[in-house]
Amino acid sequence: MTETPLGLSQTPACARALPPLRVAVAGLGAVGLKIVEALDEGLDGCVLTAVSARDKVAAADRLSALTHPVPVVDIGELEPLADLVVECAPAALLPAIVEPFLRAGKTAVVLSSGALLANEGLVATARAHGGQIVVPTGALLGLDAVTAAAEGEIRAVRMVTRKPVRGLVGAPYLVENGIAIEDITDPLRIFHGTPREAAVGFPANLNVAVALSLAGIGPDRTTLEIWADPALERNTHRIEVEADSAIFTMAIENIPTDNPKTGRITALSVLAYLRKLRAPLRVGS
Repeated sequence: MTETPLGLSQTPACARALPPLRVAVAGLGAVGLKIVEALDEGLDGCVLTAVSARDKVAAADRLSALTHPVPVVDIGELEPLADLVVECAPAALLPAIVEPFLRAGKTAVVLSSGALLANEGLVATARAHGGQIVVPTGALLGLDAVTAAAEGEIRAVRMVTRKPVRGLVGAPYLVENGIAIEDITDPLRIFHGTPREAAVGFPANLNVAVALSLAGIGPDRTTLEIWADPALERNTHRIEVEADSAIFTMAIENIPTDNPKTGRITALSVLAYLRKLRAPLRVGS
């Protein structure tokens, strides 16, 4: 034991050090691979311990350059190998990935946040077993401000999303409603409704809108417009919030990964969250 300048006893830092958090990554697309590579390079307080992917042979090949190789396993084998799972997989796989961790009282970082609306029982599972679902900021901004405003009264939240055509082609809503956008020459509004409706009609595109709604006034009171814009190269989001504590507007242009549906900042937001878990200084709520 040592003493502080005020004469208080202080435990040596080495005695207080926590073991690194074991992290599993489910899904090895553009986002999952970036997170895996960053963890392999080293992230204070965290260590990569397992990965799952649909094609394990191809995944093993993609991970062959890792400095610290980890096993590539089936989804059902992840939970015993990690304290926390980062879900970067197709939305349909969300329950299979997340539920075992929640039942074990562990944490699941969910990127397919739209799928939470169809699997609301996962929140009850987390509550019953002491687990936690974390929806990171992802490709959005200002969620700290929205969650703070929600401690008071939020009167309205409106979001307008504009995306390049190639990032929207094939969305179920467009197919079901016979909306063709491949040859448009001017911006076209293709959706006006709520994040709950968008989560069904645009499952690969609008996790950001669901995250915004969960931070604020919910998926049925938040209003959302989606535009297809042939002149755009980046996904853009504009958010307007009216609350009793503040009125604010936020806008962001996200540079896409190789997958036009996903921005580069999505993986970085997960890494920022993981870095905070063991950081001596944490900025942002």
